[in-house]
Amino acid sequence: MLLALTQWLTQYERAFNVFSYLTLRAVLATITAVFICLMVGPAMIRKLTLYKIGQSVREDGPKSHLSKSGTPTMGGALILVSIAVTVLLWADLSNRFVWVVLVVTLGFGVIGWVDDYRKVVYRNPKGLSAKAKYFWQSVIGLSAAIFIAWSGSSAQTELIVPFFKNFAYPLGAVGFVILTYFVIVGTSNAVNLTDGLDGLAILPTVMIGSALGIFAYVAGNVVFAKYLGFPLIPGAGELTVFCAAIAGAGLGFLWFNAHPAAVFMGDVGALALGAALGTIAVITRQEIVLFVMGGVFVVETLSVVLQVASFKLTGKRIFRMAPLHHHYELKGWKENQVVVRFWIITALLVLAGLSTLKLR
Repeated sequence: MLLALTQWLTQYERAFNVFSYLTLRAVLATITAVFICLMVGPAMIRKLTLYKIGQSVREDGPKSHLSKSGTPTMGGALILVSIAVTVLLWADLSNRFVWVVLVVTLGFGVIGWVDDYRKVVYRNPKGLSAKAKYFWQSVIGLSAAIFIAWSGSSAQTELIVPFFKNFAYPLGAVGFVILTYFVIVGTSNAVNLTDGLDGLAILPTVMIGSALGIFAYVAGNVVFAKYLGFPLIPGAGELTVFCAAIAGAGLGFLWFNAHPAAVFMGDVGALALGAALGTIAVITRQEIVLFVMGGVFVVETLSVVLQVASFKLTGKRIFRMAPLHHHYELKGWKENQVVVRFWIITALLVLAGLSTLKLR
């Protein structure tokens, strides 16, 4: 929106041409998203408190969490508003990748909102049924996968293996759709499972989103893509602005979500952010790198899968409680210790992912 305005103004004053640079718009998108969160956040938290949209806490969980009962949830709506407004302001709205990521993000946000609303307002502990949730996630995920597969070139459907310069496995259209589906839906649910402690999920999302912004910039730049041995994906660079919006919105939300949290993001935020990361990773052909950088999300998900499988097969639990962050809490770690240590691990994994830009 603002990009179109500045492009029109360029014919009268060439100085406005500076807004055509992705790097500047990415910086402005980050600042805008943070500003929106900080300005809208307090009012939204007051409204959530007024309408008694508060978090319910598991009685079998860590005792320290009982004090969190009633804390406003569904704060992820603040993140989505911030991202959507920022993207509409600073991104190139003629870019197909911007729209597909935005639609996927908001679509998964709606699924999470319905789930949260039923849990909190209607006091239905199950919220949206697992089958219904998975069905709608599948509809959106498959639609996005098909759109991306048939709107790009054959190079955009190759699986790039990190650290290997000239190795890419051709998936074909069908293989690409299947992989894309699992990446989007899987990442969405992985972030949702991780979102159980104050700030635990949001800062890793910021770090991973920022790193994906760098990959998007490289993939969409003729010079950098050729120099670093990446497939050129025309239009992918514009996702740098989207990633910047995610980073800014996440940082703004962390202001209120830091321990002790004044608001939780709920499924409306976690499902949407995970889906956004997955979609961007697929478009930039960095699915494996996302798996590496999101190692905390992966391990948290595996802990739940293993816990359920072990209990059903043997009647015994592997962990004291799943997801994994609760296991460490029950072992005696303070909440802040778990959160900060998982942040540190994510930072190292993101650096490992970024190293694949050059170590090929």
